[in-house]
Amino acid sequence: MRFVLRSIMGLFLFAVMLGAIGFGSYRFYSAMTTPREARLQPPSERSFMANTATLEAVTVAPQITAYGQIRSWKTLQLRASSDGRLVEMSDAFRDGARVKAGDMLLRIDPAEATSRLLDAQANLADAQSDKAEAEEAIGAAERELEATRQQVELRKQALDRQKQLMEKGYSTMALVEQEQLAVASIDQSLNNRLQSVVSARKRIERTDFAVKRGEVAVQDAERVLSETTVTAPFDGILDTVGVTLGRRVSPNEALANLIDPTALEVRFSVSTEQFSRLLGDDGRLLPQPVRVVLSLGERKIEASGLLERVAAVVGEGEAGRTLFASLDVTADTVFRPGDFVTVEVEEPALSGVALLPVSAATEDGRILVVGENDRLEELQARILRRRGDELIVADVPFGRDYVRERLPQLGAGIRIQERPAPTTGTPPAIVSTAPLASPSDVVTLDPERRAALLAQLEASQMPQDRKARLIEALQQPEVSKALVERIEARAGRRG
Repeated sequence: MRFVLRSIMGLFLFAVMLGAIGFGSYRFYSAMTTPREARLQPPSERSFMANTATLEAVTVAPQITAYGQIRSWKTLQLRASSDGRLVEMSDAFRDGARVKAGDMLLRIDPAEATSRLLDAQANLADAQSDKAEAEEAIGAAERELEATRQQVELRKQALDRQKQLMEKGYSTMALVEQEQLAVASIDQSLNNRLQSVVSARKRIERTDFAVKRGEVAVQDAERVLSETTVTAPFDGILDTVGVTLGRRVSPNEALANLIDPTALEVRFSVSTEQFSRLLGDDGRLLPQPVRVVLSLGERKIEASGLLERVAAVVGEGEAGRTLFASLDVTADTVFRPGDFVTVEVEEPALSGVALLPVSAATEDGRILVVGENDRLEELQARILRRRGDELIVADVPFGRDYVRERLPQLGAGIRIQERPAPTTGTPPAIVSTAPLASPSDVVTLDPERRAALLAQLEASQMPQDRKARLIEALQQPEVSKALVERIEARAGRRG
């Protein structure tokens, strides 16, 4: 048995030796019979597969992401206007309760205010009575003054007659002097009547002031009485309710806060660089749209708004600027003052830029573009914004293909085989797409040349999706000059 195994092993080794000798003889024969030109021909250049896409000019509206806090710009602190005991309270006078404008919230004991109002009304009635009496008194004084004036005229006429009679010898000097004394006496009475009229008029003025003071006192008492009932001045939500029924409150004591849920704004901070992007040419803040996101577990609540103003001062130790944006919310909004939210501010649109994946550029903005003979060239792009997995760049050759992923084996001068990335539609942030081609960058093809280019594309080995895109471009009335030259150059290299 051992002899048989050894014999089989020997035969196996002998067969292996014969195979090795045969393979070596074949390689030697092939080397001797191959032409010298073929042996000296250099090996073919190696090319690499790379994902490519076309640099397209677009208009993009970047966004600034910040974090802020919701606050209310319309908050009223309800306070007691008078001293007293709370005798009535609404069922809605609780923390978080919604109230309507004009709703009664609570009432302070009106007994003292009612007593003050009655006293003020009584004083006003007395003042009005005094005024009426003064008006009647001035009427009597004016009538007496008029009668006294008539008596003065009569006495003067009598004096004149006595003087005429004395000149004719029918009267004596004693009678004339008697009439003069009578005139002087009646003049004194006239002066007294005038003084009575002046006093009566001054009394009317004093009673007018008393009536006005009484009316003011009545109005003040009515106001105090009305303020014993606290009502909601506007629709809102109650907060910090700190009183109970039966408690005695003092003047100016805080009762609760009333917050208007529709008057909300967000306060957030941005860096100095971000703030500069939100300024217009005149240095004023632009009213840019704002989106506020509140995270409630797995659910997110959003609200839109508008950038409104900048904080008056920069806080000590802070950098950048603090901004305020008003929110467009309804009364049933979920947002509340104090909520911490994410704020997304839309910047002014950037025109004539390109969107690239982050993997297509280095940190300093160098990208690889496809040149002649499918060789890569390295160009410097200017990075304007970094947005998630995308870059917004400028100063790039629009219309040329670029490498979407800078793999370690790719570099300037490397030949590649293009593998276009599938198109997924227009990104949401793109506002409009506008090629920057001038009239000198497009050509009008004659039918023969167009047919020749289409035939070259049909015969090429490029992927079907890219081939269909290029055929569609060639069928347009005006075709990019760079595209035509690239297709013709590839056809010349294959020829």
